[in-house]
Amino acid sequence: MRCITIRQPWATLVALGEKHYETRSWATRYRGDLAIHAGKGLDRKACLAEPVRSILAKHRYHADNLPRGAVVAVVTLVDCWTAEAGSSGEGAVLRKEALSESRPLSVQEQAFGDFAPGRKAWELAGVRPLQAPVPANGRLGLWEWEPVL
Repeated sequence: MRCITIRQPWATLVALGEKHYETRSWATRYRGDLAIHAGKGLDRKACLAEPVRSILAKHRYHADNLPRGAVVAVVTLVDCWTAEAGSSGEGAVLRKEALSESRPLSVQEQAFGDFAPGRKAWELAGVRPLQAPVPANGRLGLWEWEPVL
């Protein structure tokens, strides 16, 4: 199964169904199931900032109990969008160039990623959190994960 490593708290926010886009500097043509690997890195400052702190607390998480170095969920990678600045102060929007389609982002979603113009937003849906994190070593880019059953 394809897998992507994401730093904490972002990986847990995906696994909780709170974060619907993963932003990257690069697009992917891959679509389908994608395992979410929580990297060993932790953005402690993000864990203490709103709205992340409140959302983690709602699910009984904080910076010191987030799983790290493990696969935490499987999602479906639905599409890849390009971020751009919105008009009339609406913040970032996502655009599909080929279809001339755009989608505004909520303030919360904008807080969960780097939606600078030109960045790619991977649309994630169908979150299936694992019952328990499965230890694994992460890698850069998309990589193959073979779960031990």
